[in-house]
Amino acid sequence: LMHRFADLIEGHAEELGQLEALDVGMPSLIGQHVEVANVLDTLRYMAGWPTKINGRTMEIGEPLPDKRFFAYTTREPVGVVGAIVPWNVPLMLAMWKIAPTLATGSTIVIKPSEVTPLATLRLADLALDAGVPPGVINVVNGLGGEAGQALVDHPLVDKISFTGSATTGKQINISATETLKNVTLELGGKSPVILLEDANLEKAAKGISMGIFGNTGQVCVAGSRLYIQKSIFDDAVDRLSKEARSLKVGPGLHHETKIGPLVSEQHRDKVMGMIKSGIKSGGEAVTGGSVIDGPGYYVEPTVLANPPQSSQIVQEEVFGPVITAIPFEDIEEAASLANDTTYGLSSYVWGKDIQKIHQLIPKIRAGQVFVNSSPFPHPAMPMGGYKQSGIGRDLGEEVINHYTEHKSVVIGVN
Repeated sequence: LMHRFADLIEGHAEELGQLEALDVGMPSLIGQHVEVANVLDTLRYMAGWPTKINGRTMEIGEPLPDKRFFAYTTREPVGVVGAIVPWNVPLMLAMWKIAPTLATGSTIVIKPSEVTPLATLRLADLALDAGVPPGVINVVNGLGGEAGQALVDHPLVDKISFTGSATTGKQINISATETLKNVTLELGGKSPVILLEDANLEKAAKGISMGIFGNTGQVCVAGSRLYIQKSIFDDAVDRLSKEARSLKVGPGLHHETKIGPLVSEQHRDKVMGMIKSGIKSGGEAVTGGSVIDGPGYYVEPTVLANPPQSSQIVQEEVFGPVITAIPFEDIEEAASLANDTTYGLSSYVWGKDIQKIHQLIPKIRAGQVFVNSSPFPHPAMPMGGYKQSGIGRDLGEEVINHYTEHKSVVIGVN
């Protein structure tokens, strides 16, 4: 069934990519070839799990004389999953919740963002066409404070899986304690990128550019804080700025577009406010820093050099096409700067000295470390964060634990 669902989605990849362009503003080809590709990978990976969700047998002590026991554990479906999905990559993040629900035998009620519901609604239609029984995948539209809160509060919802801001995640976690729900929270990020002096700067500039400017920076794992070893600082900033200026900005439905608009006027104004704050605090806009004139909510891809580490632009999630660049001396300072945030979702290291890189990896407090790579969420790898970036994990084997309940069985045999 899950493979049939995936095949049907694959046949509608172009349509789904166009829906994401209309809703989110992302380039439709990125929606089709990146987001839908991840949806397919996730669904097909999770389709292999139903036959691998096992319990175990065990020997237990004999509390009574002349009594023998057979003991084992099972894992059962968690029940009804309430899934609250954000607006930035709605199709992919909906599938991160749908796929483990199907694999474990539960049912799901999805509340998509009121800003970007189209692709999720179409996904639910395709599920029915694939033969998923009615009532297994459900979609409820509405505002987060109403429809989302109703899911969190409802006594018959057994689990909440939320992706979104840390502020909302904290509120959900508090509300869920009233019914002691199983909760998974994948929250915000302020992901550091550490660029070592021996890195291939040409490849690094392209990868770092993709990691921050892809989907116009509206990605929780975007590498938005760049820390560059001092000896290569000026060269690296220059190369990254050239990459930023080379990106074609335009409507998501135009095939040549690399950077689409921001999702709304309100969000564009928020991003511009953060950029202005960063410049006022002492940062230099090496490239970008302005709104692009004309229809649409466009902001120039922006590289902001040398803002203070304590400034708002460095400490808070921007969720836009903005990267800060700050120099460091050695890996100890790099790790200290990287960890100087309330978030711990993702991180990136670029360099050639694998020994130095392996010294650095355990110093970074983040749920993911990508080495010489831009973000690449693979369904076999758990996704989640340290600190205020969330609770629990999506994807990988770990997600199966979050979507099942463990039951212990003890049988007296004489």
